[in-house]
Amino acid sequence: MLATGGTIAGSAGDASKTAGYKAGVVGVDKLLDTVPALGSVARIHAEQIAGIDSKDMSAALWTTFARRIDALLAQDDIDGVVVTHGTDTLEETAYLLHLTVKGGKPVVLTAAMRPSTALSADGPLNLLNAVTVAASKDAGGKGVLVAFNNQIHSARDVTKTSMYAVDAFRSPETGVLGFVQDGRVEFQRVAVRPHTGASEFAVADQWPMVEIVASYADASRVVVDALVAAGARGIVVAGTGNGSMHATLTQALAEAVKRGVAVVRASRVGSGHVMRNGAASDDALGTVSAGTLNPYKARVLLMLALAASTNDLQRIFDTY
Repeated sequence: MLATGGTIAGSAGDASKTAGYKAGVVGVDKLLDTVPALGSVARIHAEQIAGIDSKDMSAALWTTFARRIDALLAQDDIDGVVVTHGTDTLEETAYLLHLTVKGGKPVVLTAAMRPSTALSADGPLNLLNAVTVAASKDAGGKGVLVAFNNQIHSARDVTKTSMYAVDAFRSPETGVLGFVQDGRVEFQRVAVRPHTGASEFAVADQWPMVEIVASYADASRVVVDALVAAGARGIVVAGTGNGSMHATLTQALAEAVKRGVAVVRASRVGSGHVMRNGAASDDALGTVSAGTLNPYKARVLLMLALAASTNDLQRIFDTY
C-alpha cells in the first residue's frame, strides 16, 4: 500500500463537518488501524510516499509513483499494490499509471469524499474494498483500477462527477468494470485499449509543458498567446460541444500549431466523443481530436506522447 494523502487521510476538529478539513495529515499506519478487517484479506506492507492534498499533485510525483509501483510489482512476495489518493486528481494519476506501469499484477487506487474524522466516513470501506480487489486473482492484467463506492472502474474511463457525494466517481461512456462487495469481486467487462505492459509509454524525468485552455462565449486569445510565449509544447482545449472552439481562439491556436505547438481538441461536456472533423477543422488547423478523453486525461496522454517524441499524435489518441 502506497499512501499519498488526500481526503481519505484528512482530519477535522468537528466530526459533523465534511468541508474545511486538512487533507493528507493522517499517516498510513493510522489508516490501517481503522480497518482491522484488512488483516483477513492480505498481508500489507505500507509506505507513505506523500502526504498532500491531491489538488497539488505534480508530474514529478507521478514519476516517483510509477517507478516505485514497478519496483514493488517485480518482487515475488508482492501480489498487488493499492494507492490511497485524493479525489481531486485521482483520475489523472490513475490514467498516467494505467499507461506507464508495466507489471501485470493488480494496481488499485482508492480515495474518500469524507475525511477520516467525519461521521460515516467512506474511506475505511473504500480501503477495504481496494485491498480486496488487489488481492483478487481476477484483477490482474486489467490495467490500473479504481475501487470506489463498491464499484470497480478502469483508470481510462473513470472521472469525478460530484463535489460531495460518496458515489462521486463514474465511467460515463462505458460504465463500470465490475463491483466489490462483502469480499466478493466480480468483473463484467474489460478495458480493450492498450495499457500497462502493452503501452508504448514510460514516465519521464523531464516532463513537457502542456496546459489546458477553455472555449466559452467571447473567449480571447490572451491565454494561448501567453502559453506559446512561455514555451508550452502542447495545449489541450476544453471546447464546447464536440470540441468546438471560439473563432478568436481558433485563430490563436492555428498560429500556435504553425509554431510547433501540439493542439488537442477535447470537450468541457461531461460525456461524448470528440470526433475528428477532417478537412472542416482538424486537417486544416493541424489539430488532434481527443476522442472520449476529457481535457485532463487528454493532457496526460499528450504529455506522455511529447515526452516520447511521438509524431503521429492522432494515432496515439485513437489508440489509447
